[in-house]
Amino acid sequence: MTTFVKAHDGRTLAVDERGEPEGSPVFLLHGTPGSRLGPFPRASVLYRLGIRLISYDRPGYGLSDRRRGRTVADAAGDVEAIADALHIDCFAVIGRSGGAPHALACAGLLPERTTRVAALVALAPREAEGLDWFNGMTPSNVIEHKAAETGHAAMMELLSPTVERIRADPTRLVPAFDDDLPEPDRYVMADFGIRLMLAHNFAEAVRTSAAGWVDDALAFTSPWGFQPADISVPTLLWHGDEDVFSPVDHSRWLGRQIPGARVVIQEGAAHFGALGVLPDVLTWLSAA
Repeated sequence: MTTFVKAHDGRTLAVDERGEPEGSPVFLLHGTPGSRLGPFPRASVLYRLGIRLISYDRPGYGLSDRRRGRTVADAAGDVEAIADALHIDCFAVIGRSGGAPHALACAGLLPERTTRVAALVALAPREAEGLDWFNGMTPSNVIEHKAAETGHAAMMELLSPTVERIRADPTRLVPAFDDDLPEPDRYVMADFGIRLMLAHNFAEAVRTSAAGWVDDALAFTSPWGFQPADISVPTLLWHGDEDVFSPVDHSRWLGRQIPGARVVIQEGAAHFGALGVLPDVLTWLSAA
């Protein structure tokens, strides 16, 4: 069931909860594009793990109001507003893909409330010193991020036709990945249930416009608004070594910046391998 929470500036945020209502609260921050609808483990798994999983549409996605010009750091304020509305003092945070930098923002800016943070297949800041940011990245993502560096108009021009195709047929974006997928991701995406879940998630993400997707891309290629080196809470970084959407060197770079971060590089896994490790990561997050 979706509920609506007011952000500190009056915007509306769409929020879903799943799992054990009295369990350990964990915020799950969705990918790009994505929505509050997942992907996430089945309800039975969440109950078994004792997890109260909270997800929400980032501004401009799904049913959440847009916040044009938002930064990665702004996610911390929205998570804090949701936690306040749900009467949650402390919580863990997990972000996958485009959600990973936003999860790190919560750790960096809400250290008194964030118990642990996990960033799966994360991107590093665009200005990351010593990192060849595009090395190993699939051409479609290079085009998207370079368009984001050009500005809002270029991103809207690039993504609007794709969004219209998704809205007409949500299954079209999932097969469109096939040409770019390394073998480990082809194996994951061969599961019809996962493909259906992703299609449903993408459709909700762009139900009104391309705004959320555009604003995510602009935020990733702009200053994040916090420094990963300032993160002081326990941090787990997971990455598949064959990822071509957010290359593994991004997590290696973050691991060198975040004090005490645990970096797990899984051989023979790629971007969508992060879906399979969610239960184990949630167990780690709830152990605080």
